[in-house]
Amino acid sequence: MQKKRIRQREIRHKRARKKIIGTDQRPRLCVYRSLKNLSAQVINDVDGKTIVSVSTFGKDVKNSAACGGNVKAAVLLGKLVAEKAKEKDITKVVFDKGGLLFHGRIKAFADSARKTGLMF
Repeated sequence: MQKKRIRQREIRHKRARKKIIGTDQRPRLCVYRSLKNLSAQVINDVDGKTIVSVSTFGKDVKNSAACGGNVKAAVLLGKLVAEKAKEKDITKVVFDKGGLLFHGRIKAFADSARKTGLMF
């Protein structure tokens, strides 16, 4: 059952990635969720470079949140990735939720990034 669920998420992610491409003007904000942590990257797919990378097991979030796998940590991570993207003069991104449902931690992450100034 678990392998089937993971495979279905991978299929959804591949289907979405056919349409979502990060460029110089609008890089891709990719989020990955595991049971205990959350990570996000702002990626320019044309050049194949990661512009910003943040995760809950980094020092910035680990000190603020007791657990990296909850909504509170997702809100902190969204705020942090938006601030780091602003430092690199990035305000517009394309959101790639990685084949996951827009619910719970993913939604909290996206809402926090939007409140801090990222537009997607």
